[in-house]
Amino acid sequence: MRLFLTVLLGSAGGTIFMYLNTPIPWMLGPLTAVMLVQSLSSFQTFWPVTIKNNGLIVLGVSFGLYFNTESLAAIGPYLLPYVTSAIAIIAVSILQSLIVTKWINIDRLSSVFGAIPGGLTEMVIAGESLGAKPSYVIVFQTIRLLLVLFAVPFLVVHMFSSDAAVTADTLTAEGGAFAALDAAWLVLPVLAAWKFHRLLPAGWIVIPMLVTAVLAVSPDALPSMPEPIFLAAQAAVGISLGKQILLQDIKQAGNYGFVYAGLAVSLIIVSFGFGFLLARWTAMDLPTALLSTAPGGLVEMVLTASMVGADPSVVTSLQLLRILLIILLVPAFLKWLFKRMIQV
Repeated sequence: MRLFLTVLLGSAGGTIFMYLNTPIPWMLGPLTAVMLVQSLSSFQTFWPVTIKNNGLIVLGVSFGLYFNTESLAAIGPYLLPYVTSAIAIIAVSILQSLIVTKWINIDRLSSVFGAIPGGLTEMVIAGESLGAKPSYVIVFQTIRLLLVLFAVPFLVVHMFSSDAAVTADTLTAEGGAFAALDAAWLVLPVLAAWKFHRLLPAGWIVIPMLVTAVLAVSPDALPSMPEPIFLAAQAAVGISLGKQILLQDIKQAGNYGFVYAGLAVSLIIVSFGFGFLLARWTAMDLPTALLSTAPGGLVEMVLTASMVGADPSVVTSLQLLRILLIILLVPAFLKWLFKRMIQV
């Protein structure tokens, strides 16, 4: 019964946000509805992790359909300037999160891992391994995540409103018609996701995306993703995100919450600045550059790219590169940095 009510709640949120003409309504609508109801009432939503994982697989397959030989070749010239921009944005997030600890009673490790633009779960795990307080990291990352998820799509969609006539079903427009024989190929990325999702960060979405991308550049035509399945996948992920966020947790941060909200806004502004520079340095169009440098939310940034005429395959590739940089390199760098700071 709770599962059925959770589905109704998410559907209501998506419908309301769709009529309000908000960006990515079928993700942000269910997220908001579930978060508010769960925070303001005694009702506890029920959402099995399997449903969320299947939603991520569908989104991964959908994003993978955007890749072709031309899009893969187009990414090459962007790598060096993008990596430079990503490192600079990460450095800014670390620097400003260290500076604020001079005036507030938060330890430096918790501050850094709470503000750095990486995945919430990954930052909690990495921070805890180095001695950060998980409760602080969760709350501050949640504040950052909410601001990025709502502010960046809203700003980009309205900045490029003349191009925003393209709706979220753009992502389903690639490939041929959905035929049973062609669709059989899509069993491969689904199976790969279930088998190998632990091999990579965000594996539930990255593995099917990579496998689908390989299939997409092959001679065989792949079908497009049916819109109802695509929107249901967005809702599944949105409900899961909303279930993890409680307003009570944000309130517990007290005045510190406003500090880290300010850091998140500052980082969004900095990332947009680097997005403008990236568009000037390269042939990348401005919407694609802004969404590629945005500090977080791979799924949401790619969905927004589909709404404003940006290149989802480029946004996907570069956002994934940013995530890998943060998860693979930043913890080791911070461990070295804090050891040096202690010695000094």
